[in-house]
Amino acid sequence: MKKLFLAAVFLTGFTMSYAQETSAQSADPKSDKDLMTWYHKDFSTTKVYGVNTENAYKFLESKGLKPKTVIVGVLDSGVQVDHPGLAKNMWSNPNEVPNNGKDDDNNGYIDDIHGWSFIGGKNGDIDVDNMEVTRVVAKYKPVFEGDDSTKNKANQAKMPEEFAMYMKSKEMYGKKSVEGQQSVKLYTMIQESIPTMVKMLNGKPFTAETVKAIKPADQNEARALQVMNQVVNNPEFAGKSAVEFEKTMKEQMKEALDHFTPQAQQYDINFDPRKEIVGDNYDDYSEKKYGNNHYEGPDAVHGTHVAGIIAGLPQGKEVQYGVASKVAKIMSVRTVPNGDERDKDVANAIRYAVDNGAKVLNMSFGKPVSPGKNVVWDAFKYAEDKGVLLVKAAGNENQDVAEHTAYPTNFKNASDAAPFVSNVLVVGASTNDSASLRAGFSNYNKKMVNVFAPGQEIYSTTPKNEYQYLQGTSMASPVVAGAAAVLLAYMPNLTPAQIIESLTKSSNLSTVGTFADYSQAGGVIDLKKAAEYAFANYYKGNTGKANKPAKAAKKAARK
Repeated sequence: MKKLFLAAVFLTGFTMSYAQETSAQSADPKSDKDLMTWYHKDFSTTKVYGVNTENAYKFLESKGLKPKTVIVGVLDSGVQVDHPGLAKNMWSNPNEVPNNGKDDDNNGYIDDIHGWSFIGGKNGDIDVDNMEVTRVVAKYKPVFEGDDSTKNKANQAKMPEEFAMYMKSKEMYGKKSVEGQQSVKLYTMIQESIPTMVKMLNGKPFTAETVKAIKPADQNEARALQVMNQVVNNPEFAGKSAVEFEKTMKEQMKEALDHFTPQAQQYDINFDPRKEIVGDNYDDYSEKKYGNNHYEGPDAVHGTHVAGIIAGLPQGKEVQYGVASKVAKIMSVRTVPNGDERDKDVANAIRYAVDNGAKVLNMSFGKPVSPGKNVVWDAFKYAEDKGVLLVKAAGNENQDVAEHTAYPTNFKNASDAAPFVSNVLVVGASTNDSASLRAGFSNYNKKMVNVFAPGQEIYSTTPKNEYQYLQGTSMASPVVAGAAAVLLAYMPNLTPAQIIESLTKSSNLSTVGTFADYSQAGGVIDLKKAAEYAFANYYKGNTGKANKPAKAAKKAARK
């Protein structure tokens, strides 16, 4: 799932954000310890829809339960495994000798101490890769729109599913490829105009009065003044000195170009780093032994943030901690580049994590088309057979996922009454504002999204031993993965279906607006209530017998 940053950058209107705007923040969110940990709050006492982390641990410990470590696979962009907030909670392969260049455990992956990367190889690591619609257009354009019209029509008739996918991809590709190129040109122009803007300020503060008094001397100054007029009402810039204005503008333009320059590559049908770097035969879905053990990769912001939400530990002056920080170990399975994940890699990552002991997998990614969806669905089924829970982000497009599919999905068709597997938990993103509970970017659906969890203004670990706020269903998913790990640590007999039921049926409901219609739960998860539900209905103690389901127990009491 593409990351959503809190920092604003200039889009078409120069002052709009390419990410969702945040809800009201404190004056200095970087020092607001309450905001840093809000997603752990107890709704019953604070009326903030946190997940009640600490009270869940207290309840489980009050029952005399002793936790067992749960390995959580983070299928993502990579994780900084030596981050001070994560290092003690990283999984280490007990059957592998570090850095000896041998496959000690004979699993086909050499020196896989903390996990594996399926988007790297002997020639380095994938950073930017195509979007899936780009790959589909590149592959099928010669098949369906080649030089021979007769052959084109024959292929369209012979491969209707592929043709439908191609037409959908072609439409999306056309829009996005142009947008990326235009955006790079726009922000490059603004970046190059910064010295002109500073010159026109002439040492004066950046205010509406100062900008109004500027008279451009030529076309370059006129363009620069147009940008200044767009920016002057933005509180990030208003009143800054000329020096501060220059610094902030450069930072914003760097962030914008860092975002849109890769997008231009992502929608370039001639851009293909895979062949040279990874060296596999991508079209061979049966191929599994490729990649490297570079757990972090070139850009591990997203994956490191996700890992911290699951199992981060407080360190130094940092108060941030993950939902399952007391019971979980993180396995880094690098799967997602700066672009769209490939189905082959997703399937192999799921199987790798399952085979190496992970019981919960977090999958904060998604895309609108999936050429290899059947291979991924086979991996879903493999995980189900092994009793492994898959937690998946719903997506950040503010869409109904029944109308706009976000692959990988546990429904083979949106019209299906039920998912084809019982081990996938789909998560939407909520906020800390009870009056506006669904994050404006979050996808939703009453049938196909199970629960909501905090996903806006989430503070967690990032590379270079740092921390920052990010938002997205990518952040909500690991909150739920962490919650699932806690339940499983104290009650190892729980099945994925029982965990899903416990989290769904115990969620804190909301009657504000239409929030109840956005997911099966109709609310935000509460880990303590989920623990109580699971213990009452499904816990197996030393006797090996499950507690009677709550309804059955009440019925028995009446007899």
